Amino acid sequence: MDAAGSLTIEPIANTRANPAAEDVLAKPEIMERTWGLEARVDDTVSFEEYEYWAKLERVDEVERNRQYVEKRGPRTVATVLKARFSHGHHHEEKKEQEGASNVLQHAMEIVVEQKNPTSTQHNEVTATEEEWKTAARALKTASWGTIFFLITTDILGWASTPYAFSTVGYGPGTALYIIFSIAAGLSGWILWKVCMHLDSSQYPILSYGDPFFRIFGKKSRHFINVTQAFQQFMTVAVLILGSGTIIAQLSSGSVCYIACLVIFTAFGIIAGLIRGLQHVGWLANLSVWLNIVSFLIVMVAAAKYPVYYPATTQGTRIHDVESIVKFAGPPPSQYQPAAVGFAGQLNGINQMVYSWGGALLFVAFIAEMRHPMDFWKGLLCAQIFICVVYIFFGVFVYSFYGQYSALVITTAVQPLSLQTVSNVFALLTGGIACVMYFNIGMKTVYIEVFREIFHFPAITTTKGRWIWYTLGPLYWVIAFIVAASVPNMGGISGLVGALLILNFTYTFPALLNIGFNCQLGSQLPGEGFDPTTRVTTRHDNGWKRWVRGYFKRWPVNTASTVYFMGGLVLSGMGAWASIEALIVFFSGEGSVATSWGCAIPV
Repeated sequence: MDAAGSLTIEPIANTRANPAAEDVLAKPEIMERTWGLEARVDDTVSFEEYEYWAKLERVDEVERNRQYVEKRGPRTVATVLKARFSHGHHHEEKKEQEGASNVLQHAMEIVVEQKNPTSTQHNEVTATEEEWKTAARALKTASWGTIFFLITTDILGWASTPYAFSTVGYGPGTALYIIFSIAAGLSGWILWKVCMHLDSSQYPILSYGDPFFRIFGKKSRHFINVTQAFQQFMTVAVLILGSGTIIAQLSSGSVCYIACLVIFTAFGIIAGLIRGLQHVGWLANLSVWLNIVSFLIVMVAAAKYPVYYPATTQGTRIHDVESIVKFAGPPPSQYQPAAVGFAGQLNGINQMVYSWGGALLFVAFIAEMRHPMDFWKGLLCAQIFICVVYIFFGVFVYSFYGQYSALVITTAVQPLSLQTVSNVFALLTGGIACVMYFNIGMKTVYIEVFREIFHFPAITTTKGRWIWYTLGPLYWVIAFIVAASVPNMGGISGLVGALLILNFTYTFPALLNIGFNCQLGSQLPGEGFDPTTRVTTRHDNGWKRWVRGYFKRWPVNTASTVYFMGGLVLSGMGAWASIEALIVFFSGEGSVATSWGCAIPV
């Protein structure tokens, strides 16, 4: 998904119904302050003003959604199929969206030039109010059904679930997947709630860092965005490891393991020259279908054929081929693949957390919706579906593979024909995911660090393109160095899950909820935003407001604090367990692979 393509800007359409809003929009000096993409990160705007415009926006969205439903008519199976295969309808819709994308790109150039007043192009870029309206309405098209598919595609990572069950057993595995599902759904609900209270056309919320900026300030947004970029960088390193392992197995051990990592990195460098994700959109759709086919292949192979033991015996602590055993509770230490005792179980829990990572893109999904108040429907359906798939696939494959359930499950498949097909599919889907994570992560680094802090040129300029082409290969090379230095899939992915994904999915939303409730609860009678004067009245400031806001809804805030602290504790414990696993790896007890070595862990 192209970060630029997800931006949606739209003025409030029904200003006649609100004289105060009409007065504000009629003033040129106020319009200049509130119009455009740059306004969303204007640190002079108060929380109360964000809230005021958001309330008007929700009313406007309800009315526009009512008109849309009336125009569309009642939905039946026949009308859905007819609309799906109607060339004229989709052709016109596509033309409208393409035009909107062009306008949006035009608008982004305005923001770039506003942030770079020395540019010679500053006075050459203009955009009309009607252009903004057209762009916004054409690009905000996603329904809650679309959100269901987006969340499912973003989160669903079934391949590691048998490995997770092999570390904790049937009972704890099932219970923990359900608990993590409920908690991830709660975090998604928090993000949605905050967006609905603070998002508007004047000040759109477009990324995970935006709501933190509005509640905690500019530094929090920079922290979130830089951390997000680091998570995506580490995800690329993990995918290089997994894909390199698959290439090594496909070569039947004839190619050095480091060379396999180099091959995939070279592919990434070439594919990373693509600056816009729209060019690989059809590959993303292909990836979904390849995942489904691979899912079925693994289950059929597990049920009909024995496990390929080297996938586990060469890559984990389990080196002996014995009878396959399964456990209702946590397996004994000799059956733990990564570390002994509780650390071994926590490494499996880290993989569960890794599988639930996806909240990072929830805000972007909400920004895509025509009627974002329906987001909860797509979220609820997606969380239930993903949880069922995880438990079903994990229990099914673990029942046949037991302690030999490899982390890269396609490498444990037999016979060779099915193993090859499933590995090729996994390699293709991993490659597509790698390109997308690189694209989003690199853009975040470029915009947040190089563009805003060091005033680098926009990516759309000639100079910006050449800088992108230079920094892209460097990004991949550094990710390769991380992967080659610590070629242990379980340890690295567990560390990423514990330190980054867990916090983005659970800890940060809890903190956001506390801050939002404090801001909301701290407001006193007589305070608020005046849309006529654009002045926000507050009777006090500082910690007094935060304390008052906290105790205004102390039961909810206390529960959120417990949730936040629980996330931090689990993050720390998970990081400890991953470090213990890496100590085992470097001691020679774990994988046969070594730093910058040729030994293949399959």
